[in-house]
Amino acid sequence: MVELHNWLTHQHPGLRTYVTLQQKTNELAQADPDHRAIYRLLSSIIDPFIDSFDEEPLPAGVADATFHRLIEIVRDAEEAITLSPDRQIDALNRIAGVELV
Repeated sequence: MVELHNWLTHQHPGLRTYVTLQQKTNELAQADPDHRAIYRLLSSIIDPFIDSFDEEPLPAGVADATFHRLIEIVRDAEEAITLSPDRQIDALNRIAGVELV
């Protein structure tokens, strides 16, 4: 998860980053079954964003604000891995409630 957050902080806030992030989270869900739920949730919150802006340019303000929010969410997911199981459930519920769009 640390690699995912570090990678994301060095990316451009364009649509391609979201598509690549979704691919990465899907791959990590397969490679890291202990944290599959977190990766699947991250992937699922990206879907509506990609669908909303598929083949259309992202308004700069929307792109920047959403990207910074996404970085925070990935950071929160990273931190959730180290929490006790009951607190992990709370973190997963917060992630599941996120709407990027």
